[in-house]
Order: sequence, then C-alpha cells, then structure tokens
Amino acid sequence: MKYRLVYNDQNFIFADNTGHPMVMKQVALRLQRLMKQMKIEKHITPHSFRHTHTSLLIEAGAGIKEIQERLGHSDINTTMNIYAHMTKNIEKKTSHKFSELTKGLL
Repeated sequence: MKYRLVYNDQNFIFADNTGHPMVMKQVALRLQRLMKQMKIEKHITPHSFRHTHTSLLIEAGAGIKEIQERLGHSDINTTMNIYAHMTKNIEKKTSHKFSELTKGLL
C-alpha cells in the first residue's frame, strides 16, 4: 500500500516496490536464506520454479504448443527437447488409457 501510487504492474513474478523486475541474484539469495531457515538442503533456484510449473502443466495435460507460448520459447523444438522425457511419460499414460478404453470393443 505504501507504494501503490508509484507501482507499475507489469506482471513480473518477482518485482520491486515500483513494479520493475528484481535482479535474479537478489531473488536467488533470498531463496537460499529461506531454504536455510527452513532447514531444506535441496539446491533450488528461481529457475527451478519454471521447471516445476512446466512439469505440472504437462501432467495436467496442457498441450505442448500452449506450454511453448507460455514459456516464451520461439521454437517448439526447444520446448520438446527440454521436456521430452516428461512428454514420453504422458504419451505412455495416454496409450494405456486408450488401450483400456478400447479393450472391450474387439
């Protein structure tokens, strides 16, 4: 509320008091301090949240084209190369579901 008159919302996830993007090093250091306080010994970076978000989208059945656009990849192959292992798991599940669905038809 203190900065509401000067805050310019630009839809950044990590923004300073005026709405401008925070320096990623600052976000990473703050995250490391929080992890230490919580006694969590995993290596997590702000970029880890991007991968988690994408993994959850894939698990939820979001299309790879929508994911590509959401991540801002200019080429869908970039998205496919990074998340190919996850999409293969989804393809297996889909294949299994289809087999179960058509089992009684033959």
